[in-house]
Amino acid sequence: MSSKNSQRTEPGGAEQNEELNKKIKEQKIVVDELSHLKKNRRVYTQQPNSNIFFLADKGETLSACKKDLDNMRKEYQDI
Repeated sequence: MSSKNSQRTEPGGAEQNEELNKKIKEQKIVVDELSHLKKNRRVYTQQPNSNIFFLADKGETLSACKKDLDNMRKEYQDI
């Protein structure tokens, strides 16, 4: 009961929680897709604030996505 009350007293707490949960689900899908690609497939990453994509290393991209997922999970647990 106390956890529900604390979410109600914080403005936007529930919305922030739902948004972070949505991002975690999206990141899980990205990690899963990258980990199941064939070895000869190419991976491209989008530059921030741009519509330009560059060829990237699959292993580096996968590890970066896993780190992002771990950080999101830690943040979600802290909420």
